[in-house]
Amino acid sequence: MKNEIPSILFNSEKPNNSGIEIITIESLYKRKDDIDHSPEKAHQVAFNMIVFYTEGESKQLVDFVWHTVKKNTIIHLSKGQINAFQFTESLKGYILLFTDKYLKKQINLLPKNEIARLFNSHLFSPIIQVPEDSNVQKYIKLFYDEYSNVNEGYNQENTYSALHSIIFSKLERLKQYQTFHLKQSDKLNKFLDFKSLLETHFSKSRNADFYAEKLNITYKHLNTICKDIISLTAKQFIDEFIVLEAKRLLVNSEIKSTELAYSLGFEEPTNFVKYFKKHTEFTPNQFKKDYI
Repeated sequence: MKNEIPSILFNSEKPNNSGIEIITIESLYKRKDDIDHSPEKAHQVAFNMIVFYTEGESKQLVDFVWHTVKKNTIIHLSKGQINAFQFTESLKGYILLFTDKYLKKQINLLPKNEIARLFNSHLFSPIIQVPEDSNVQKYIKLFYDEYSNVNEGYNQENTYSALHSIIFSKLERLKQYQTFHLKQSDKLNKFLDFKSLLETHFSKSRNADFYAEKLNITYKHLNTICKDIISLTAKQFIDEFIVLEAKRLLVNSEIKSTELAYSLGFEEPTNFVKYFKKHTEFTPNQFKKDYI
């Protein structure tokens, strides 16, 4: 038995696929027992995903947190996040999957920052509750109908791209509305710069002063920005980031906690164990056993 959760790759059955696919929740539920790894067990997605629930109530796991879902709930995940479904017979909806390459291609076609909030997993909740009067479902269903069209006598890729851009833009606007307190500003841009630096240097430093210096601002200023944007201190955000990275690596590789400690920048493995337990109440090995 493997002591890791699987990484689910993008694998479309449609020929000449350009990196995008759409299926129904019902179809995945019906074949869940025929898949190598049950979608109801934790797995890491090697692609991006938008799940739109049109009927029923249940839960979905995103990065080790179970979220309640119901009619008109959308869950969006980025490549590398941990996911699991909790199916019921009454659950219906659509699952839109696309590769990083396809996402980057779409981003280049959209205005700057058009989907900055939609795929920023460390900053925004993965949930969007779509208003009843929204026409998002209409476009997602239209995308599904176009994708399911077996007639390959015309260039469907342009249609996919146009519909995908509309869906992205509509969801981003809903996300902006639901996070209106985070208006586009120099402060938000500075925080995103901080997050980008952390993604690059987290194994080198867990010290907020290190990132403040790279941003050419004071530690106090960085702390103020973080408190205003995410209601956490800079150090708390760094710790949350490190712990989430550790969790993902623990459950998705055979790496030992000693090796993981060094890869995350801890000089002593015992310090990492203490750090992890302080923030999760579990040792790394205890946490791993819970998810494997």
